[in-house]
Amino acid sequence: MRVSLLETVESPEPPGAHAPLPTVARRPAQLVGNTPVLWIDEPFAPPGRGFYAKLEGTNPGGIKDRPGLHMVRGARRRGELTAGAPIVESSSGTLGLGLALAGLTYGHPVTVVTDPGMEPAMVRLLTALGAHVDHVTRPHPDGGWQQARRERVAELLTRAPGAYCPDQYHNPDNVAAYRPLAAELIAQLGRIDVLVAAVGTGGHSAGIATGLREHCPELRLLGVDAVGSTIFGQPAATRLMRGLGSSIHPSNVDYDAFTEVHWVAAGEAVWACRQLARRHYASGGWSVGAVALVAGWAARTYPPGTRIAAIFPDGPHRYLETVYNDAWCHEHGLLGQHVPREPDEIAAPDECVVTGWTRCRRVSDPLGRDRAANAKAGAVR
Repeated sequence: MRVSLLETVESPEPPGAHAPLPTVARRPAQLVGNTPVLWIDEPFAPPGRGFYAKLEGTNPGGIKDRPGLHMVRGARRRGELTAGAPIVESSSGTLGLGLALAGLTYGHPVTVVTDPGMEPAMVRLLTALGAHVDHVTRPHPDGGWQQARRERVAELLTRAPGAYCPDQYHNPDNVAAYRPLAAELIAQLGRIDVLVAAVGTGGHSAGIATGLREHCPELRLLGVDAVGSTIFGQPAATRLMRGLGSSIHPSNVDYDAFTEVHWVAAGEAVWACRQLARRHYASGGWSVGAVALVAGWAARTYPPGTRIAAIFPDGPHRYLETVYNDAWCHEHGLLGQHVPREPDEIAAPDECVVTGWTRCRRVSDPLGRDRAANAKAGAVR
């Protein structure tokens, strides 16, 4: 019988007979972290050749509970955020949940600036959690919805002296927030050879990889981006997928850390999300599907015994009216597509405009920035 790292030999005793008692939290913030890992194989890889998925959707609001709390805590410690002052930030949703939790924990009103792409259910949830949701109505001509949201944040900050913006795209505390996640993975898996992570603000890919490389210096980092995202040098285009990709260039993206980048299209991510749900009872949104597709490829491609960890940032509930809604997916032409077993490959990020799953082993900052200098400047904020 094959027994994985997280399995135990079958016992005649009932399940849970010797299980540790669940955590009793006095505050919701204490529920963040120590998320489980699940083994994923078929249909992404044959049995024994799968990957370990870190289920960050088991945090109260998802993976960005970690930086939401950490950025607010750091700002309070440095005196950048005073007691009771408002927090204003741009978000497509998940960081909004993390900031709502931070606002509740530390006593700050929270305004989340978003765009029409935020799902109505997410707007209702954020409102129920006490956050105010502010919508921009038209994209910026160059920076798209993200730049339009950022300009609206700047406008709101001028109206509220003392208000604080965490600026998740450029705040080094966003990166630092994920070092505990790296420590959890080491404790759970012992050794990790390949990390597969979606890239949006760049926070969790940079923070986790940095922490893991202290124990696994030969770690290979596979970045997962969305078709139509500009992060790795492709031209901006309209994107259905939320949570990964960007129409701006966040300075938190650690380009030097990546071994390669994969772009994934919306229909490919939908297929992967639905396969995860049907076969493993664990799924999520766009980032989860895209990451699973690439992690499965890595599990099939790398030598047997390679230990692959993939970060699943959230769960499926936010996406019931999009990814898991047949009518919506049919409307956008996302069902019934052929999903390739292997990505196309290009030699340089700007070789051509990619429209489906594509791999590139050459990774560099398209703006030519010196990340070391940026990190040094951020450390003295």
